[in-house]
Amino acid sequence: MSNRYTALIIPARISEPVRIETIEPGLRTLQDLVGGDIETVTRGDWHVYLNAEGVIRNLPLNLRAAQLMYDCGLDLSGVARGTAVFLGHGGHGEEADVPGHLIRLAEEFFDTRLVA
Repeated sequence: MSNRYTALIIPARISEPVRIETIEPGLRTLQDLVGGDIETVTRGDWHVYLNAEGVIRNLPLNLRAAQLMYDCGLDLSGVARGTAVFLGHGGHGEEADVPGHLIRLAEEFFDTRLVA
């Protein structure tokens, strides 16, 4: 059985677009998206996956993801490096679609319409 969820993906490079993508959030997929081992930061009804070695590997700062997290009450400005993958919380610790309020906030910040 395949479990696919809507994710908000924010690359660190400003030249790459912020996007909504339907993914199957297994370990391999998440590692591919962030470019290495993953770490998770949880806040409210969502969580974000980041590269666990982003600071050590000196990956580029992800200013867009940091701004989004900051406006949601989480200051990770120096830690948010590389691609960020946002998902929601499901029941029993499972993944869920990224919450709509996070998508709306991202659309507002990045002045773009995001659709899956």
